[in-house]
Amino acid sequence: MNPLVVKQLFHDIKAKRPLIHHITNNVTINDCANATLAIGGSPVMATAIEEVEEMIQLADALVINFGTIQEEFFQAMIKAGKAANHRGIPVILDPVGVGATSFRTEKAKELLHKIEATIIRGNVSEIYALNGGKGSTNGVDAGDVPLSAIEIAEQAAKDFQCIVGISGKEDVVSDGKSTYLLQNGDQILTSVTGTGCMSTSLIGNFSAITNHYLFACIVGMSVMSLAGERAKQQLSIHQGIGTFKVNLMDEIYLMNEGIFEAGVRIHEV
Repeated sequence: MNPLVVKQLFHDIKAKRPLIHHITNNVTINDCANATLAIGGSPVMATAIEEVEEMIQLADALVINFGTIQEEFFQAMIKAGKAANHRGIPVILDPVGVGATSFRTEKAKELLHKIEATIIRGNVSEIYALNGGKGSTNGVDAGDVPLSAIEIAEQAAKDFQCIVGISGKEDVVSDGKSTYLLQNGDQILTSVTGTGCMSTSLIGNFSAITNHYLFACIVGMSVMSLAGERAKQQLSIHQGIGTFKVNLMDEIYLMNEGIFEAGVRIHEV
C-alpha cells in the first residue's frame, strides 16, 4: 500500500474535517457519531425523507447502515443515495443482517439496483447473501458460508463494481483486481456493540477526502482493528468491556500516521 497516500489521508482527515451524512443503525448512532468526531470528521445523522437530499448537498460522503432498517428509512436511503451519486460523493453501505431475513436481504438488493455504492463493508455472511448466496447467519453476526472471505470479496467487488470490505478474524478488502488481508484486531471487539458500524463510519470519513477508495477502506478498517488491539492492551485484570470501549474511542482519537505505520499489518494476496 502506498505510504504517501496513507500519510495524506491522516493529514487531510484533520485538515478538512469532512461532513459525513449517516442514515444509520439506531442502536449505534451515537457510537458512529463519536467515532467520526474522534478520527477528525463531522457527523450528521439526518434520516427524515423530507431533508436527506438537501443535506447531501452539504456532505462529503454518505454512510448507509441497514442495522435497524424499516420502510421509511429505506426510502430516505434511496433518495439520499441518488443525490449522492448525482453529486459524485462516495456512498458506503453496511448491509447489517442481510441474509437473516428476506425483508432486509431484498431491500439491500433493491438499494444496490437503484444506487451505486462506492464501498460495501460487512461480515462474510452478509456479503455472501448480498451476492445471492445462501448460508447461515446469526442475526447480525457472521454465519457459515461455503467459500472463503477472499473469494466472496473478490466476486462481490466485480459484481457490484465497487470496493468490498469483509470484517472477520482477518479482514479482507478487494476491488476485484487487488485484494488485501488486514491482520490487526482482537476478539474483544466482537463483545462490544457497534464496532462494525463504527468501522464503516471510519471508512466513510477516509473516503470523503480521497479518490483512492481502496486505500480509504483499508485504512478505515485497519484503524478500528489497530485501535482495538491497543485498547485491549491497556486493560488491567479488573477491567472489562466498559473500560475497553472508552479506551477504544481514545485510541481512535489518538490515531495518527506514526501509530498506524508502526502497528498495522497489511498483506496483498
